[in-house]
Amino acid sequence: MNRETMKISNPGKLAGLLIAVLFFASCQKKADPVTAELSASPSEIKLAAGAGTADLTISGNAQWSIDNAAPWLQLDKASGSSGNSTVRLTASANGTGATRSIILTVNASNGQSRRVTVSQTAEIYPSYNTSPKAADSTGMSTAVQLAAKFKLGWNIGNTMEATGGESAWGNPRITESYIKYVKQLGFSSIRIPCAWDSHVDNKATAHIDQNWLNRVKEVVGYCVNNDMYVMLNIHWDGGWLEQNFTAQKKDSVNAKQKAFWEQIATTMRDFDEHLMFASANEPAADNADKMSILTLYHQTFINAVRSTGGRNSHRVLILQGPTTSMSLTYDLMNVLPSDPVANRLMIEIHNYTPAQFCFLNEDASWGKMFYYWGNGHHSTIEPDRNATWGEEDNHLADFKKMKEKFIDKGIPVLMGEYGAYRRNNTAHVPKDLATHEASVDYWITFVTKQALAYGIKPFWWDTGGALDRQSNIVKDQRTIDAILAGGK
Repeated sequence: MNRETMKISNPGKLAGLLIAVLFFASCQKKADPVTAELSASPSEIKLAAGAGTADLTISGNAQWSIDNAAPWLQLDKASGSSGNSTVRLTASANGTGATRSIILTVNASNGQSRRVTVSQTAEIYPSYNTSPKAADSTGMSTAVQLAAKFKLGWNIGNTMEATGGESAWGNPRITESYIKYVKQLGFSSIRIPCAWDSHVDNKATAHIDQNWLNRVKEVVGYCVNNDMYVMLNIHWDGGWLEQNFTAQKKDSVNAKQKAFWEQIATTMRDFDEHLMFASANEPAADNADKMSILTLYHQTFINAVRSTGGRNSHRVLILQGPTTSMSLTYDLMNVLPSDPVANRLMIEIHNYTPAQFCFLNEDASWGKMFYYWGNGHHSTIEPDRNATWGEEDNHLADFKKMKEKFIDKGIPVLMGEYGAYRRNNTAHVPKDLATHEASVDYWITFVTKQALAYGIKPFWWDTGGALDRQSNIVKDQRTIDAILAGGK
């Protein structure tokens, strides 16, 4: 090829072609779509019950705006342009009695949209943890160590939990001489079922009457001063906690649980390890959903007590299984609440098995009364009143479940209530009275003995039937003898 061949014959035409190519390339570049960008972080914001703030970061390459339909939530800006922006969210205090929430929608002009969930727990009552103390573990045993220090327990039933006051259900006021008498008989621990909601003097703030707090503290002192280990609980108390395991009720119930235990724990804080707190009594949680709410109530109990400090920081705390049934507790109580201090929790169950024998005082649609229970104690005179379930094997199977699930793992179990009662002075007197009396004796001794053998600490439920609380004398010697025989 020679040099002449390489010459461009028409330079103008080539320049025009080059300009066209560059123009086409420019048009193609402008036509390429721009990737739409939008982010909102975090996607979930949880606000405390009191008035508070949180920041929301929005990033994108287009103009944006926020849709907010919540009058309780204020935004310092509701729109912005491309780049990074911070939106300050400010919530007013939530006094509605329930958790509230709103979904904020962030819309951008590039067609992108993001959702942010904002929720706020309820503030119903003021905090009563107004004087927390530094943690004090001095002389405070672990749960296993403490359980080893007591054996037979006694309930002062139908007294401090009575709606209307301590003596409203016919029992006299508790005296220190009565506590001493219970100890003298051979019991080393006391359970005080106690009402609190009926002693609130300001329902708007859940404030407990100080006179009642002082009286309960006095009774606890009777026990501690006489080397009796004592379990203080929130009992049935009108059912405000025990009957309420729903999403609609849990916030208000949880708030009251917190308010009550902050007051109780602060008042009782200086007692030594002889005092144990129990979260509830017989919570009616009978499925997994209700159990999750019960766990929340127990967690609030633990947090409230621990927050007050002092010896409460290391005090042994007792959590009730669902309905205090051993079977349900085994099946449903699979995750315990967290506790900032290790090895300070116990589990409580109750035992009135079978109910037709233990306490049923008339035939019911779901079952007839049993008068006779246990091996060698069935009646040939009145065989239709023999127990058909809930005998020795059932008890042993339940005790075994508690041992395997909790006791073997270092979590003591208390049988906070148990009992079987005689029908020798009712409208339904057994025809074979001697066998009935022997059956009751046998149930009491067997259940007491086997519970202890499995490591479960029993607390007999008494409402004044076994002991005369006025005169401090035994009214039902056979029952006392049967309990003590089981404790040998």
